[in-house]
Parts: sequence; structure tokens; C-alpha cells
Amino acid sequence: MRFFTLFAFLIAVSTACSTTTVYIVRHGEKVNETDTTNLSPAGYARATALAETLAKQHIDSIFSTPYRRTRQTVQPLAQRLGIQVVDYPAKPTEAIVNRVGASTSKTVLVVGHSNTILEIAKGLGAQPTLTKIEAGDFDNLLQVKIRRGLFRKSVTISQTTYGQITPP
Repeated sequence: MRFFTLFAFLIAVSTACSTTTVYIVRHGEKVNETDTTNLSPAGYARATALAETLAKQHIDSIFSTPYRRTRQTVQPLAQRLGIQVVDYPAKPTEAIVNRVGASTSKTVLVVGHSNTILEIAKGLGAQPTLTKIEAGDFDNLLQVKIRRGLFRKSVTISQTTYGQITPP
């Protein structure tokens, strides 16, 4: 009986402890400001850079808003990994925050927009040092780690860039 109790306790502890990693990026450079625009050549180059940057990060799921530019940004990585892209609504951000926040022991990529990626990171419990993503800023790569322990949860964020650096 003691063995069974110890075994059950160890199972409970191991399932209660997990780390979820969430990469958050804005779509690549776009041709124009319309909602239906495609990526520009620089945006396609950024999409390729994203695929190269995240190819070995063991991505389990890719989430994108239903806009062409966000889907085109993730397409090279999705094709490389053989992962289906899952659409989510751009607003309210709570929808994607709740979905990703409920993931355990997963690594996911979320592609959004200049006015949503920081909101998503904050919604997951992170505290980005960036306060705004400028209209011409496309190179930010946020990595949010959600660590769940038996009695506590911690969230950290690292902010870096990928691809061609966006001029200031």
C-alpha cells in the first residue's frame, strides 16, 4: 500500500510540474496597410528567417490570426515542421491567452500584430520591457516561459530579435 501511495504521489508531482514555452512574433513586413495585404519581399525573407530561427525549438503548435500576412509569416516554419496552422481571432487577445495559457509542457508559436503581441505576453503573466511595437518594427521575438510547480507558477520573458534588424 505504501508503494502505491508513493507511486501515486510521484505521478501527481510529475504531472503538476511543467514548462510551457511560448514564442510570440509580429507578422513580417507587408506590402501596404490594407487588411488583405501580402508580405513584401522583406516580409518573406523574415518568414524564412523565423523558420530557420525556430526550426529546432520543438514547436508543437502554431497559432496565427486569419490575415494573409500572419499566415504567410508562419508558412515556411509550418511546412518545414509539418504542423497545421491554427487560426485565432486577433481581438480579444484573451482567446489566445486562455488557449495557450492552458497548455502544459508544450512549445508554441503565436503570430500576431503590433497592437497585440505585447498584450498576449502580458496576458500570459510576463512583463515585457517594451511598451509599444512601432509600425515599422518587425524583428521582435518574445519568448515567454510558464513554469508550473506543485505549489507555484512563475513566468519569465526574454526579448530578442530575428532576421534583418529593423532600422530605428
